[in-house]
Amino acid sequence: MTFADQHLGTELAADLAAVTGLLEIAEQLGISHVFDSGEPFTAATLAAVAAVPEEAVTGYLEALRAAAIVAATEPAGTFRVADDYADRRYAAGYLSWSLNANRPYLQHAAEFLRNPAEAGAKYQRNGRDVAVSSRWIGVEAFYPAAFAAITDAKPNRMVDLGAGAGGLLIQVLGALPQATGVALDLSAGACAEAARAGERAGVADRLTVVERSIQSIVDDPTPVRGADLIHAGFVFHDMLPDEEDTFDAVLKTCRDELAPGGRVAITDAVPYAPAERERRFSALFTYLHAAFMGRQLLTEDQWRAKFAAAGFSDVRVVTHKFPTGRLFLAEK
Repeated sequence: MTFADQHLGTELAADLAAVTGLLEIAEQLGISHVFDSGEPFTAATLAAVAAVPEEAVTGYLEALRAAAIVAATEPAGTFRVADDYADRRYAAGYLSWSLNANRPYLQHAAEFLRNPAEAGAKYQRNGRDVAVSSRWIGVEAFYPAAFAAITDAKPNRMVDLGAGAGGLLIQVLGALPQATGVALDLSAGACAEAARAGERAGVADRLTVVERSIQSIVDDPTPVRGADLIHAGFVFHDMLPDEEDTFDAVLKTCRDELAPGGRVAITDAVPYAPAERERRFSALFTYLHAAFMGRQLLTEDQWRAKFAAAGFSDVRVVTHKFPTGRLFLAEK
């Protein structure tokens, strides 16, 4: 029996490609949040949000309906997302991350392999594309574990380093009405999207968006000072191997600036995870980061050593649904 017979008997690959393309159009139109809300909508609603002609949206909606991504409901002319919309978007996130967020690396692979430094200076990933694919994946694959750990801690002040489009932090603020949050990210596009998402979610008055690198907190720790909880998702490895001293300094700054009893929750990837469910995506993730981004991923034991050196205690490791992802929890 072939691989296709075993795994793609229902044309899974074709379905995944179609869903990814159709949902990427929604992202470009700025209407994904309408779908994500789960509330009914009309062509007129989408047209108004996207600022495009209603007749054009009608054609797009017909494609979504034909693909079973949305379904007609009452009253006439009203639609809602399909029951499996979230699952389909989650699966599409992996394709979006591999082929869209990492497009510069795939398109210019030969240049990167010949001269990584020169190609790296010439071609960079689009922060918005990375944030979008991360959100599609993260809502189901690494937000749940982090969300549970954060909400269990009930922080009054939370900081998300490398917050991207702010999806996790905004979800936390929605669940903890007493909390305030700081979303810090280097990407202007991601910061702009986080601010818009905060407005849409009604938490803008409790959300501060800071366009800065995580490395900057070593010299100016203001954004993290007094935080009850600091989260960082897939950003610490960006400092390895070239900025290992800075990596250590950022981790220690987080520990020093936490409020008494505070904790960190760091999501990152381990290299070449061997488990069957993880090994293929982990192989791509590890290789792209090493060969095209010049990044080093740490093993679980290496992470434990880093936390101990920074003065943290009670380090706990949670395996994410996201293949190769781990959540590291440590207390001050």
